Amino acid sequence: MKATLRYFPVGCADTTLIELPDGRLVLIDFADFGDPLNPSDKRIELSKALKKLLDERDRDYIDVVAFTHLDDDHVHKASEFFWFEHADKYQDDERIKINQLWVPAAAITEVGSENDAWAIRQEARHRLKNGKGIRVFSRPERLKDWLAENGLSPEDRQHLITDAGRTVPGFSVDDAGHVEFFVHSPFAWRLNDAEVEDRNGDLFAFQARFLIGGNETRVLFFSDLAHESLTQIVETTKRHKREGALLWDVAKAPHHCSYLSLSDEKGTDKTVPVKDVAWIWEDQGQEGCIIVSSSPPIPEKNTKADKDKYPPHRQAANYYREVIEDKDGEFLVTMDHPNQFNPRPVVIEIGASGAMVLKTVSVGTSAIVATPARAGSE
Repeated sequence: MKATLRYFPVGCADTTLIELPDGRLVLIDFADFGDPLNPSDKRIELSKALKKLLDERDRDYIDVVAFTHLDDDHVHKASEFFWFEHADKYQDDERIKINQLWVPAAAITEVGSENDAWAIRQEARHRLKNGKGIRVFSRPERLKDWLAENGLSPEDRQHLITDAGRTVPGFSVDDAGHVEFFVHSPFAWRLNDAEVEDRNGDLFAFQARFLIGGNETRVLFFSDLAHESLTQIVETTKRHKREGALLWDVAKAPHHCSYLSLSDEKGTDKTVPVKDVAWIWEDQGQEGCIIVSSSPPIPEKNTKADKDKYPPHRQAANYYREVIEDKDGEFLVTMDHPNQFNPRPVVIEIGASGAMVLKTVSVGTSAIVATPARAGSE
């Protein structure tokens, strides 16, 4: 009995698939940038890879598709891949259906959306109006206003809304999925205080806690949060004495290994994180933990890429590597796994012995060659 995490090599973007022991699939973001006609483009053909995996499981749907926010590197080509209920043009036999759509409240209320972001916003609005097939995270005043404009109230849709500090209904460590999802973000007050939505600040972030064979394994998904937002999460978590919700055995380096998720100061050779963010990585990470950077290979010192303002940043990676070294863990980069010439998904199995990285994988089905169990504690 195992769960599986697949971090796809999609460039400086995010797509992760969680497969639960009961077979349910939870997809976190969708960013298909791979160009099969360009031999130098090593990004995976995400649509092809996901359809192959679904064909192997004889299904044309995904149980949950969560868009942490609507930036293009988290939604690219989603409107071409998924069956959307709100318009006929998004419906044909080749498209993949979504049983439940997860979005932050800002994805409902934002204005000025375009392309894939617009299509997802319209789908989320359609499902929320109809009262099914969706879960919205946070209930800011702006969402209440939008509901009122559509003849609804938060009370009418409260069964579809989950606030930060709560777990997502329908999942439990005691059921066949052996997982619960604890919501860390967004905070309603952030949206209330802002004049417009801030996608990165108001995104959906969470901890997945697995309990398999009596062993707990915790996985953090912080998406593109900056250090200011992470500090707010730490302060709120400590105030409510829920420190366990920030323990981790596996985590994705936020914002594609950007130094801004650690501090305002990049540093010369290593980013030194602000106090509360250091607490997450240094105090809450468990022995043998795993950090995954969903990014291109980490640039080398004094190269042109090293001076780029866009992630990944060598200085941030050096900090994460230091954390991992202290805990006898692993630091993995999606576009450099197993090598940058032929990257394949980072596949992590979670079972009774904790989390292990599979060293040999195929796109659809995990192979059986794996490292010894590393992350997870009794």
